[in-house]
Amino acid sequence: MVSLTIIDRAGQENSVDALPGQTVMEAIRQAGFDELEAMCGGSRSCATCHVYVEGPALPPPGEDEDDLLDSSDHRRADSRLSCQIRLEQALDGLRVTIAPED
Repeated sequence: MVSLTIIDRAGQENSVDALPGQTVMEAIRQAGFDELEAMCGGSRSCATCHVYVEGPALPPPGEDEDDLLDSSDHRRADSRLSCQIRLEQALDGLRVTIAPED
């Protein structure tokens, strides 16, 4: 299991255990956070699963993810699409905050 802390838009924290191989988006949805829209279901064609990431370092976003993040008015240096972060043991303790809705 991989420990993940999810912070909703109201600032409430919830720690969950997720399966290695799941995406952060999948873990957030399974934890019952309905404010993460994730319209495209993880196919990297929208930015409605935008999160801010703190914790273990991630590889930089790919070109498609970077372009989608550019479409957000709320992009920051720690912005990522949660559908593009696949959980693995090295990411144990990752903290993500659901970004404001565009």
